[in-house]
Amino acid sequence: MPVEWHGNDVRIHPAGAVRGEAVPPGSKSLTNRYLACAALADGHSVLRGVSLSDDAHAMLAGLSQLGVWSEVRADRREITIIGCKGHLPADEAELDVGHAGTAMRFLAGLACLGFGQYRLDGSPRMRARPIGALVEALRALGAHIGYDNVPGYPPLNILARGLAGGEVAFDTPPSSQFISALLMAAPYARQDVMIRIDGPLVSRPYVDMTIDVMRSMGVEVVASEGRRFIVPAQQRYQPGEFTIEPDASAAGYLWTAGAVTGGRVRVRGLTRNSRQGDTRFVDVLARMGCVVDEDGSSLAVAAPADGRLTGISIDLNDMPDTVQTLAVAALFADGPTEVRNVANLRVKETDRLAALGAELGRLGARVALRADGLTIHPPARITPAEIRTYDDHRMAMSFALAGLVVEGIVIKDAGCVSKSFPDFFEVLSALGGGTRNTTVL
Repeated sequence: MPVEWHGNDVRIHPAGAVRGEAVPPGSKSLTNRYLACAALADGHSVLRGVSLSDDAHAMLAGLSQLGVWSEVRADRREITIIGCKGHLPADEAELDVGHAGTAMRFLAGLACLGFGQYRLDGSPRMRARPIGALVEALRALGAHIGYDNVPGYPPLNILARGLAGGEVAFDTPPSSQFISALLMAAPYARQDVMIRIDGPLVSRPYVDMTIDVMRSMGVEVVASEGRRFIVPAQQRYQPGEFTIEPDASAAGYLWTAGAVTGGRVRVRGLTRNSRQGDTRFVDVLARMGCVVDEDGSSLAVAAPADGRLTGISIDLNDMPDTVQTLAVAALFADGPTEVRNVANLRVKETDRLAALGAELGRLGARVALRADGLTIHPPARITPAEIRTYDDHRMAMSFALAGLVVEGIVIKDAGCVSKSFPDFFEVLSALGGGTRNTTVL
């Protein structure tokens, strides 16, 4: 199916039931975790099936500024990286991560292992995303970090002398990435590191993913009831060859494309045994009436037999990146859909709860916003509209799904999908099966 680019806006044209198979790009979450650990390892590592998203490039650029060598083979979706054996070569660096939150958090932890002066900055939105809890934790482990402007927010100035180690405690970490950043740097501290969580841990599956990556590279983490994590000192990441799974968050858009159009989409390379918690989004769609089929190497989602989804009430604290996808699916459901316990969405690429309330409202839905969630009452008839994306990749990809059913939906500034899924519209077009599924204006 042809895709025409004219500017940076996308008009989606319905093309009936979406049926087919697809392989999303490599997981950006796994890619950036492997990059962080491989950068510290004792030798060459090869990462296959990687994400080539903006976030991955931001991570690679930051590592390069810190003196870590890597080579990207885009045609093979492969990255070779030479680990620095825990000794960052650069003694000074200016790092600009743009919009990449994972890169900001992970590089902050890695930079503290060096010996020198490093400055971490990002986009205006990144400067508005709080990082104070991570900075305080790194200070507790012996780091010297200051703020350029507003305390608790980037830019950061790091006077690195390695990490001493010790114990840090959180009540409720604002982001699981704070815990992941500490865990990945911890093996190179001079003493053991213990991280204690006294309250809820948001997005817990992402911490489990981090620990799994660390273990695959030879570093052990002692976890106790999800509340204490101990990383013994004097461990070292071992290099190797590692294959990255397809991105489960990206797969959610493809499964939902089948669900809302009365079709069926199979995603290759993911099963319920995936390292990624967002693979469980198939079970969310099953609760809405979809049929899930799994074989040894893929997961398929088919729309309900009668073509109607059912509204649900659900806690998505473990899968916050799927909230926008579910919100658009809720437009086509019988009855309201309630999403709970996702307050951290307010400090993502945009305030995602507020953005959902505004854009779902443009399509005719009635939305009740709360501090930690929302309830969506679908309209009797969806109103065509131009959808603002707020420079948020997940807004663009989620609302594109509505255009598969309703004529006249335009996604403004759709190029932001490059943050995680650069080929999203091409993949969506290939699934459409018609001749006018996606036109990029």
